[in-house]
Amino acid sequence: MTGGAEAGDGIIFKRSSCPITNGLNIFGDKWTLLVIRDLVLGKRRYADFISSPENIASNILADRLKKLETAGLVCRRIYQQKPVRYEYVLTEKGNDLKPVLEAISRWGKKHCPGTDVFRPVDPPALAGLKTGSTNSDFND
Repeated sequence: MTGGAEAGDGIIFKRSSCPITNGLNIFGDKWTLLVIRDLVLGKRRYADFISSPENIASNILADRLKKLETAGLVCRRIYQQKPVRYEYVLTEKGNDLKPVLEAISRWGKKHCPGTDVFRPVDPPALAGLKTGSTNSDFND
């Protein structure tokens, strides 16, 4: 077999059976963890993601949201019918990345002086939707 590895249960991995490799295949690019960060902080709608200070391009955002949905980390649901508009929420699988983000945040605060941790978005702006993590390593 070229370029991959097979697990004992017949699953074929792209590069290897290493869990870090396979996690990075899903969320290891420049933008995906930032989109997940925004979801954890309570952003749900396309315009919310676009307003993040990293200035993700619209086509890249659309690609990452589709990739996250395909991987089962987010689900998309309609919040407006005409025109149809969607909001995105983390699934249980996506929520399982919160400790990863918290660890990266702690590392960044320790080793990258002057960095700021973003706060959850204002709950009234979300029309009653829950905000993200309350862990102090991620939100302060």
